[in-house]
Amino acid sequence: MSAILPGSTIGMLGSGQLGRMFTIAARRMGYRVATLSPDQDSPTGQVADREVVASYDDLDAIRAFARSVDVITFEFENVSYAASEAAEAIVPLRPAGRVLRTTQNRFREKTYLAEHGFPVTPFVAVNSAQELRKALHGFGGRGVLKTTGFGYDGKGQARLESEFDVDDVWPSYEGAPAILEAFIDFEREISVVAARGASGQFAHYGAVENRHRNHILDLTIAPASIPEAVAREAVRITEGVLESLDVVGVLCVEYFLDRAGKLMVNELAPRPHNSGHFTFDANITSQFEQQLRAVCGLPLGSTEQLRPAAMANLLGDLWEGGEPNWRAAAYFPEVKIHLYGKLEARPGRKMGHLTALAATPELAARRVWQAREALTSR
Repeated sequence: MSAILPGSTIGMLGSGQLGRMFTIAARRMGYRVATLSPDQDSPTGQVADREVVASYDDLDAIRAFARSVDVITFEFENVSYAASEAAEAIVPLRPAGRVLRTTQNRFREKTYLAEHGFPVTPFVAVNSAQELRKALHGFGGRGVLKTTGFGYDGKGQARLESEFDVDDVWPSYEGAPAILEAFIDFEREISVVAARGASGQFAHYGAVENRHRNHILDLTIAPASIPEAVAREAVRITEGVLESLDVVGVLCVEYFLDRAGKLMVNELAPRPHNSGHFTFDANITSQFEQQLRAVCGLPLGSTEQLRPAAMANLLGDLWEGGEPNWRAAAYFPEVKIHLYGKLEARPGRKMGHLTALAATPELAARRVWQAREALTSR
C-alpha cells in the first residue's frame, strides 16, 4: 500500500485518553486528526483538529466521517461491527473490521485463540443458571463469569467460589451472552504491547508486569521481573497473534503467568493499551506514534526503552478530598504527570497517570507510588 504522509487527516473512532495521546503524537508529526464519538469536549476532541459528535450506530454519520479523512483507526473496540463495515467501504480501517469483530466479543476471541493453537484459560459459553452450574462443576467449583461483550476494567465480571454463588450472581447476567472461565491461581499478570505494519514488520515493547486494584489496572512496571525465557515466550505468542489476525496497527496481549511458569492469554486489545502508557516517556517511539506509523504505512519506529519505568493510574477517587496536590507530585523530578482533560472526576474513572523513570524497575515503582501518595497531601 502507498504511505499516508504527513499533512493527511487521520480519523479516530473514540475520543478518550488513548485517542488524546495518539493525537498528540500525530500532530507532532504533522498530521491532522478528526475524532468521532457521542461525547463533546472530549479528551481527544480537546486536542484534535475536528471533533464530530455522533453515535457509533449512526451509519450515515460514520460514512460522512469516513469521506472526510484518509484512514481510520480506533481507540475503543466497542464500536459496532456495522459501523466498521460502513467506514471500511469508503476508506482504509486499520486494524481491519474483522479484527475488531473477533476481539470485541470474549467468546469469539477465546474460540479464535484456542482454534489457532494459542494458550488460553479454559472457558465455556453459558446461557442459563443450569449451564453455569454444570460448567462451574467442570472447573472444580471455581470460576469467573463474564459477559461476552462491552466489558472492561472488571465490568461485567463476577468471581464464583462455589455452586452456591450461582443463584446470587446469575440474575444480573440472564438474557445476555456470557462465558465462564476457569479460575487461575496465577503468580502475576503481564502484558505485551506490539505493533505490526502493513508489510508485516513487527515491533514490541517487551513484557511488563501489571498490578490491579478492584479489577482496574493500578500499576505497570517495565520491564517485568520474570525469567528471560518467559518474556521471550510472551513476545513469541504475541507476534503469532498479530500475524494470525493480520493486524495492521497496535495490539496488546494480556497474560496470566501461573505458578508453574505457564502463560495463558487472558484478553486482547486491538489498540494502544493502558499498560503501554509508560512508552510515551520511556521509549524512543511511543505506542501511540507506533500506531500512527502502522496505520499510515510508514516503517515502524525503534521501541528501545531508555530507562526502566513504572506507570500508576490516577482514578477519580483521588479528587474526593478536593483537587489533588499537583505541586507535591511535581517535586519528584523523574516523574511525569499526564492528565486527560476529563470534565468530571468519578470513583474508578481514569483521570490521568504518572510515569516514573529510574535506574531499576523496582525504584521506578517506588517513585511513582510515592508521587501518587503525595497527591493527597495537604
